[in-house]
Amino acid sequence: MCGHPRRGEADGRVTGPADTLPSAAGAAVGRRIGIGLMYGLWRPRVLGAWRVPPTGPLILAVNHTHNIDGPMLMGTAPRPVHFLVKKEAFIGPLDPFLRRIGQLKVDRTTADRTAIIAALGVLERGGVLGIFPEGTRGEGDFASLRAGLAYFAVRSGAPIVPVAVLGSGDQRNGDGQVRTVPRLRSRIDVVFGDPFEAGDGSGRRTRAALDEATTRIQQRLGAHLGNARRLTGRHDET
Repeated sequence: MCGHPRRGEADGRVTGPADTLPSAAGAAVGRRIGIGLMYGLWRPRVLGAWRVPPTGPLILAVNHTHNIDGPMLMGTAPRPVHFLVKKEAFIGPLDPFLRRIGQLKVDRTTADRTAIIAALGVLERGGVLGIFPEGTRGEGDFASLRAGLAYFAVRSGAPIVPVAVLGSGDQRNGDGQVRTVPRLRSRIDVVFGDPFEAGDGSGRRTRAALDEATTRIQQRLGAHLGNARRLTGRHDET
């Protein structure tokens, strides 16, 4: 998902109707819910949370192997997070619930301008935007990045903090079948890396600049994942 919003760019700011921005108070409520659920059901071990800047706009770039990765970050990050969540998750009672806790619905099949404007609005007001840069659940190794992360980072100037969630995917039961959810009370490691700037300092927003930023981001995220695996002893896990 990547595009260029049509509204409010003349002065370098992205503006739109107030109701397009997710609730900051809702994200704080979502964080409290995440803390209760994640620490109640599993045993998260959080490493490097001190690396997360306490204030200012920030992007958390998270590897993605399981549906609990988003809630896990909401419950373990030191700041409330607004995640870009695929529109398919906004069904039934989950739709109003996700909206109320400040999450952003995004159509991954197109340049979703409403989601783009809302996400940039979160960063503009100094909030935290959570992104799964691989776009969907997979190997969780940051091998395939979409351009959306580079666009948001370069467009907003917000630093990126890489996050590795290890232990949520590929857990198997006694029959060798992959579990639909990690075993209850199992340990899941959440490792935060050092913040970094995606741009090259030139302020360019061209396609070439975004491509270069994507390559730069992929290298940093891949290096962080490798370090996180060594740190936690999960060399062969996602």
